Amino acid sequence: MLTDTHTHLYSEAFDEDRIEMMQRAFEVGVKRFFIPAIDSTYTEAMFELEKNYPEEVHLMMGLHPTSVKENYKEELAHVESLFEERKFIAVGEIGIDLYWDTSTLEIQKEAFRRQIKLAKKYQLPIVIHCRESFDEIFEVLETEKDDQLFGIFHCFTGTVEQAKKAIGFNMKLGIGGVVTFKNGKIDTFLNEIDIKHIVLETDSPYLSPVPYRGKRNESSYLSLVCKKVAELYNISEEEVARITTENSKEVFGI
Repeated sequence: MLTDTHTHLYSEAFDEDRIEMMQRAFEVGVKRFFIPAIDSTYTEAMFELEKNYPEEVHLMMGLHPTSVKENYKEELAHVESLFEERKFIAVGEIGIDLYWDTSTLEIQKEAFRRQIKLAKKYQLPIVIHCRESFDEIFEVLETEKDDQLFGIFHCFTGTVEQAKKAIGFNMKLGIGGVVTFKNGKIDTFLNEIDIKHIVLETDSPYLSPVPYRGKRNESSYLSLVCKKVAELYNISEEEVARITTENSKEVFGI
């Protein structure tokens, strides 16, 4: 059994063939799907997905850093009100993204901190989005570090030193399609990290693994990520699937 710890299955990219896409994932052994939030415009689509796949789909809730705009306080209020109404599996995806917009850094930090505190309130993991912002993310985590801080560093693309630092904050590393890229770099050191610290993900519809790079990603392609990780650790794909699924249970509690 494979676990996709990060997949946007509610995305418009799947509106034409979502049922078939899910079936392809089931056929290659992907049975658990953890769904990160972006902002309030996707909330209903997430709930609809959960209704259609109640056994397999597990929802997070949070405000994505690229959605931290002038109205971020209203968006955070939306997130907080939903946590009062029902259960979620994690607070995510949250963090800092300086690729698209550096002008919002201060409010991104504020939103990140506020959502970390929310996760601690509900004793939940956080799922971190980090793009061109390792130093800024680590700075926030340093101020929030305690026994209640844990989660996943989604789509990890840093150095071995950054990997070890992330693990030091009680984070698993989310490994996806980038591990199959020729210039992805993480393939050069991943086997130096104990496999107990990693989980698998697709981030679909983004970041397709080779040979689908540049095309729409989907959860069935998690098998290609698993295959590459098995090669890097020199163990079987079955063993990678078993260990990384166990690691996901450690984070999400189910």
